[in-house]
Amino acid sequence: MPTRTFNPPKSYTQTHLEQQVATARAPLEGERKQVTVLFCDIANSTALAERIGAEAIHSLLNKFFELALGELHRYECTINQFGGDGFMALAPVAHEDHARRGVLAALGIQQALRERKHELGPGGAELSVRIGINTGPVVVGTIGDNLRMDYTAIGDTTNLAARLQQHADPGTILISEATYRLVRGDIVADRLESITVKGKTKPIAPYAVLSEVRRRSPVRGLDERALSQFAGRDRDIAQLLDLLEEVQEGRGHVVGIVGEPWRRKISASV
Repeated sequence: MPTRTFNPPKSYTQTHLEQQVATARAPLEGERKQVTVLFCDIANSTALAERIGAEAIHSLLNKFFELALGELHRYECTINQFGGDGFMALAPVAHEDHARRGVLAALGIQQALRERKHELGPGGAELSVRIGINTGPVVVGTIGDNLRMDYTAIGDTTNLAARLQQHADPGTILISEATYRLVRGDIVADRLESITVKGKTKPIAPYAVLSEVRRRSPVRGLDERALSQFAGRDRDIAQLLDLLEEVQEGRGHVVGIVGEPWRRKISASV
């Protein structure tokens, strides 16, 4: 494989996402948070490089990364680390549906490969990727610049995502049970037989993602998930329910909900 050099994240990240990351940078540093981590690599890169040559594989990889970045940016995710013929990706800006965004980005990459292989040039028709996804706690550690973030996992969040990618068959997406619980209303997936992965004392049961569930409204299917409860909003909820009854009676309404994000602050004294 030829040695590859990559431009800094600023050069390949969309302006609106760059601005969001820059705004969020200070609160992110040192924060413990839940994220969804995605690992992706090309399954047959060594054999492909030997067959088509160094220059052709270099061009192929560049075009593949551009294609993958396009799908990741659709869901406000970005590549955090490159590694030869693969990458690690996550959402640098916090979203409550980060697991859904990660899985849909993975499905988008697979679909884009199927539909646009002819754009990749020599070897594009044979290109196949393996993707592993896991959700769990991490701590944002050293930040090299406004866009590059080195995430240090608490436990094995990142490691498990990498192990799932290694166990995935070419052309498939494997997700952990933790990720599946968060996206089960949004995707169709098969539970696979338990596997043993390095660093885990017990076998894990991965899920193979097949497709997205298409809905006319994102509200449908919310009962399938565990949703957080509103606190101190009894009056507001009652008003919404009254409006809902009027809508059901044929009197239409448009309701706008505006509010600042609320963050709980905990202080301790000794």
